[in-house]
Amino acid sequence: MSDMPINNDQPASPPALLFVDDEANILSALRRLFRPHGYRVHTAEGGAQGLELLEREPVDLVISDMRMPNMDGAQFLEQVRHKWPDTVRILLTGYADVSSTIAAINKGQIYRYISKPWNDDDIVLLVKQALELKNLEREKLRLEALAQRQNEELKELNANLEAKVLERTQEVRQTMSFLDLANKKLKESFITSLKVFSNLIELRERSLAGHSRRVADLARTLAKRLNLSDSEVNDVFAAALLHDIGKIGLPDTVLAKPFVALAGEERDLVLRHPATGQAALMGLEQLHGAATLIRAHHERWDGMGYPDGLSGLAIPMGARILALANDYDAVQIGTQLSKKLTQSEAVTYIVEGRGKRYDPQVVDVFAPMMVGQAKPAVAEIELKSTQLKPGMSLSRDLVTAEGILLLSHDFVLTAVIIEQIHNFERSSGRAMTLQIRKKKEG
Repeated sequence: MSDMPINNDQPASPPALLFVDDEANILSALRRLFRPHGYRVHTAEGGAQGLELLEREPVDLVISDMRMPNMDGAQFLEQVRHKWPDTVRILLTGYADVSSTIAAINKGQIYRYISKPWNDDDIVLLVKQALELKNLEREKLRLEALAQRQNEELKELNANLEAKVLERTQEVRQTMSFLDLANKKLKESFITSLKVFSNLIELRERSLAGHSRRVADLARTLAKRLNLSDSEVNDVFAAALLHDIGKIGLPDTVLAKPFVALAGEERDLVLRHPATGQAALMGLEQLHGAATLIRAHHERWDGMGYPDGLSGLAIPMGARILALANDYDAVQIGTQLSKKLTQSEAVTYIVEGRGKRYDPQVVDVFAPMMVGQAKPAVAEIELKSTQLKPGMSLSRDLVTAEGILLLSHDFVLTAVIIEQIHNFERSSGRAMTLQIRKKKEG
């Protein structure tokens, strides 16, 4: 059924969305959410009905529920991919549905998956970004075709028409500059999507907030200092952002413990997460290199790592870099050892693992970077939001109970930000406590 008629008087039709779910209340909620944004909204109460509608109506983007009778979301999106490959595909699922989500990634080659319950602002932004990316890809193909046609015309020009050749050459150069700009925007959009997805991965556990971003920044710096190629640096950065994707389906009880505290079946589950992470990304060709690094990022230089027991140079260089960067942050946030280490203690921990856990070459680049960077313990006080004043500085990251990073440490509060914190408390129904840097006396 369609909620918005097509206006043929308009120069270009608004984007068309299709929501597929066997629950009428979900369809109604999505219809109400997206109708004010000017989209043409279609809904279907199952996969078969959705396919019938796609045969009749052009659709730019599909959001399908995972759990539906007769035809689940993975099967439905796989058929959409085969028949309408240009239609953007998004899966609506739950945290526990990791195997089905991986199936949808591999079979339906989905653009993204959204966990229930969703955040209205996040899902609207996701759809907007997906449609913008589709438009960029369409423009890229148009520019490539235009450049190809102009190149063919250049070959057919008479050798005596030098002036014509020069004119056409200038046109090609201008077209290629537009193509480079389109490619740059596509790349920036892709990196933004990876960062958003890494944040979604970290929602499961509060202590992980910001972990992937910190690991990615350090890993990219190390990769550049080790003179890796641009493509290798990009793979390292992408792998670092998504290195914990294999943990999505792990129980909360396992995620809440540091690795050294795990035993038996719990440890076996964690030991499998690098291979699970690689499998989850294999349906995306542009992430194959990053997926290989994710599989190997818990291997050790001495061969005592997992999942494949690789050692020395048999471990990909990008994975050796990622292993060090990941452990450096993990020991400071308490997800690896039974206690949290300070920054200087974490540097010592890495250096002591040289030639055992870590590649000596990577450690030798890392250690000089850290000289003089260890920060002393920060004097701080704990305040309620009603006690905040403009000019105060956060001594720690401000993170929600769900693990969402709101403000980074060292952020200086303003009256506007303080009011936004109050608004967040009112909307969430929960009071917040902030750690504030204590001013020096005197």
